[in-house]
Amino acid sequence: MKNDRRTFIKKSSAFAALSLAGFNPGESGISEIPQGKNSSSLERTKSALVEPFMKIAFQASPEPGENDIAFIKQMGIGYVVLWTSGEKATYDYYNSRRQLYEAAGIKVYGFGNYDVHNQDAIVLNLPGRDAKIEEYKNHLRNLAKAGIPYTTYAHMGNGIWSTEREKTRGGAGTRGFDLSKAEAGTWIGRRYEGPLTHGRKYTADEIWPNYEYFIKQAAAVAEEQNVRIGIHPDDPPVPELGGIPRCIFSSFEGYKRALEIADSPNVGICLCVGCWLEGGELMGKNVIETIRYFGKRKKIFKVHLRNVNQPLPHFTETFLDDGYADMYRILKELKKVDFDGVLIVDHVPSMVGSQTGSAFSIGYMKALVERVMAEG
Repeated sequence: MKNDRRTFIKKSSAFAALSLAGFNPGESGISEIPQGKNSSSLERTKSALVEPFMKIAFQASPEPGENDIAFIKQMGIGYVVLWTSGEKATYDYYNSRRQLYEAAGIKVYGFGNYDVHNQDAIVLNLPGRDAKIEEYKNHLRNLAKAGIPYTTYAHMGNGIWSTEREKTRGGAGTRGFDLSKAEAGTWIGRRYEGPLTHGRKYTADEIWPNYEYFIKQAAAVAEEQNVRIGIHPDDPPVPELGGIPRCIFSSFEGYKRALEIADSPNVGICLCVGCWLEGGELMGKNVIETIRYFGKRKKIFKVHLRNVNQPLPHFTETFLDDGYADMYRILKELKKVDFDGVLIVDHVPSMVGSQTGSAFSIGYMKALVERVMAEG
């Protein structure tokens, strides 16, 4: 598979003129294409007027500077996804961010609120649960009023778990996770230390009803407001961490049951490829099988592209072209199921230069998408 990717990289320039994924390098600020009777130039002009099918988005700051906007435009990216805290999660703020980016020719595809994401009160039925659910429902209403159609949600009761930073290709710094060394999860300044992060062990029979209580309310508002919720996998997808089962969003069967409980066209998946690769056989089905099943049912709303060197119990995140999965095959499957949401690069290894890792990753992803779209 890696040899195929290297061969593709050598040939990728042949696809640069196709623009079948809706990209228009002539608008990027990097190069200008002379406009004449050249057929490829005419095709680019036509494609720029059409909504791209498989869209690439950049996870950006809600308060960008001039250089931030220029960087996004120079990469030829027309969509962003944004995050903020609950303090700013208002209609006025969401709407102002949408207007700011639209003035630069960039659409806000989705907006997340850290303070209604990975909330132990919701997952574990702790004091304040109903207030937190109301906060989430107001988040959905504010998004709809601001004209933003999507948000990502995660349902981890004790945060994202990592161990010490590791090195990947060329000494690039990256996230690692070694189950034998796992001590704590974190989420937005809060640390959940094991072995029992909440003082006792919880059971799956407690976790599932808590999820149903939340999602039935959230789904009703999402449908009423026409906002889509994409649920992110548990990271890492270990069966239990800190005494809390990760029994819902850590496997194919868990997702299947969870979406059946939600029973809503507005509740689907934010498919984090990296998390699925972390889980390996624990997921029950691999990434390709997962895309085929949920993609055919139009349940994949957003995709995070990330590669890892190997599955649990010890993985290291790496570059898109350097892990054990073939990103080209994954994008081919997304094309086969007519995926029309957004793709973002996720957890980019730290390269020399502040934005180098993002630029490399997005450039690689754009080339893959153009190849996949050109092949039909």
